Amino acid sequence: MTKKTFAHAFTQAACGAVFLLLSAAAVHAQSADNPPKAQPAHTLKPPPQGSKVVNSVQRGTNAAGRGIDRAENATRRGVNNVSEKASRPVRRVGESFGRKLAPGSSGRTAPPPVGPQGNAP
Repeated sequence: MTKKTFAHAFTQAACGAVFLLLSAAAVHAQSADNPPKAQPAHTLKPPPQGSKVVNSVQRGTNAAGRGIDRAENATRRGVNNVSEKASRPVRRVGESFGRKLAPGSSGRTAPPPVGPQGNAP
């Protein structure tokens, strides 16, 4: 029985590692003649092909079947309505100050006129 020295064991281990790396590299070698094969990832199921949403996107319409131009107009109307509602309280306060500070006013708002508006003789 022979006794292995540390240097001898290290040399054998290093040679074995190099051999494994070279053999693995040869198996996975790429070239123009041997391109790597693309494999699909089997993690997601394919999307449906005949759904209403998919078909509408392909036709250039939204899911409700409206054309893109109509959808743009509807979006614009919605944004305008929301901005109108959001600015209404600020506008009301401004109008109130405008009435109170109008030339000729006493600082109080006059009650709304009721009845005939003519001057009696």
